[in-house]
Amino acid sequence: MNSVKLLNIAINNVTMSELLNDLEQGVVFTPNVDHLVRLQRDREFFDAYQNADYKTCDSKILYYVSRLLGTPICEKVSGSDLFPAFYWHHRNNLDTKIFLLGAAEGVAAEAQKRINAKVGRSIVVGAHSPSYGFEKNETECAAIIDLINQSGANVLAIGVGSPKQEKFIYQYRDQFKHIKIFMGIGATIDFEAGNVGRAPEWISEMGLEWLYRLLSEPRRLWKRYLVEGPRFFWYVLLQYLDLYSEPFTHPASEEKNSVNCDSLLI
Repeated sequence: MNSVKLLNIAINNVTMSELLNDLEQGVVFTPNVDHLVRLQRDREFFDAYQNADYKTCDSKILYYVSRLLGTPICEKVSGSDLFPAFYWHHRNNLDTKIFLLGAAEGVAAEAQKRINAKVGRSIVVGAHSPSYGFEKNETECAAIIDLINQSGANVLAIGVGSPKQEKFIYQYRDQFKHIKIFMGIGATIDFEAGNVGRAPEWISEMGLEWLYRLLSEPRRLWKRYLVEGPRFFWYVLLQYLDLYSEPFTHPASEEKNSVNCDSLLI
């Protein structure tokens, strides 16, 4: 599968239909601007990404930037589009059984009910909304893993926000007995439950979904879009000028002596 190098990760250059037909097992992450910035400074997050089997373009901004850099991505395949396309693609495949993990209390269960009603069968076999900060509690993580293992699910769709969801998959992937496909889907569980509205398609296609979400949740998202966003374009400028240096190319013992792109920020 072809890929496009954007900063320090390779994004799969794949269409939605190609991915759905190819995806039989593995870990799927959907990088966006926030992810690309975090990947410049969070080694554990970077390692999680290195172990993902599929990395698809979650953002129209990344789609346009890839063209600026001369290596165009063929299609935006965001988590919020991929997940509903996935369960609809497998609606008649009785071997596909999904577990939803994420969102606030009761939201995942509501999403489960709506999805199953939409496809006409119980394709989502389990749902759980973990407590805030669950990822720091090994006992709760063990209980969640046991719950998923007992559910009979072979697909785990986790939406607890980034980088929690990617790090959780990276840390615990081998403890799931039956899961073949892991998908990090961010706010998609909220969308599926009708708890949060998505931006209109025309806004998304213009690359302005970030603005829609910022206006919807300014207190939670202002830093992501107004602080981290400009950093992303700085990194892209460096890559365009062939001045970008990957932050994690050296052994851990040497990283403290390596040059970080942030040090060049004015």
